[in-house]
Amino acid sequence: MTPLEHMQRAARVKVMIFDVDGILTDGSLTYGPDGEVTKTFNVLDGLGIQLLNKTGVRTAIISARKSPIVVKRAADLGISHVYQGIHDKRIGFAELLQATGVTPEECGYIGDDVIDLPLFTRVGFAITVPSGHPEVQYRAHYVTRNAGGKGAVREVCDMIMRAQGTYEQALAPYFA
Repeated sequence: MTPLEHMQRAARVKVMIFDVDGILTDGSLTYGPDGEVTKTFNVLDGLGIQLLNKTGVRTAIISARKSPIVVKRAADLGISHVYQGIHDKRIGFAELLQATGVTPEECGYIGDDVIDLPLFTRVGFAITVPSGHPEVQYRAHYVTRNAGGKGAVREVCDMIMRAQGTYEQALAPYFA
């Protein structure tokens, strides 16, 4: 796809959906001595999501894994639609469409592994990261320059805001 086609797809996004492991994080799972799992999130990605929310684009998480850390991070960022522990992501996607009233073509999704492919064939803007599985990269409309957990989400949020003409407005408070 051309950069123009990427921007056209980004301009139509009304709901941006994020996978967690490998997208909002670098994909690492750290186990503590009592078996608890910790994840590391990127603050640049977090602010990108908050800015995107302020422009009117809604945000969501659909993840196969279930973690209370994800619920906390989503709450901190204002992500109101969180679907976890769903291995068939089509189920969470259907619930999200019903809850938001948008069409599949008005959704963007960023994921990195074959479990994400069912959504790639349904959304209007399918995105992956450089470390995404080859089958996912092949089917993506866009592959980010930045890695998962290392600014890929911010790159996507900025792209959507630029495509929708809201980028300057979203950043304006920081230039005052």
